Amino acid sequence: MASTKLFKNRNSQAVRIPADLAYSRWDIELVIERQGDALRIRPARRRMGDVLGVFAQFSPDFMAEGRGLSIEGKLEGV
Repeated sequence: MASTKLFKNRNSQAVRIPADLAYSRWDIELVIERQGDALRIRPARRRMGDVLGVFAQFSPDFMAEGRGLSIEGKLEGV
């Protein structure tokens, strides 16, 4: 278990997330929930409207020719 300290960032409290626990991306939205005296930080779930908006950006001919050929190798030990 890692430990860290709170610090002040303007009028808010902030917490440094140690590198070994950090998210690999910087563009994600996080949700913070209080559970008793603990804080739970997790990625926000995407809303269906957000996902549909991404699909709406595809051109009408997106993947018109299919996915193309894919070569699947044999799985060893299965």
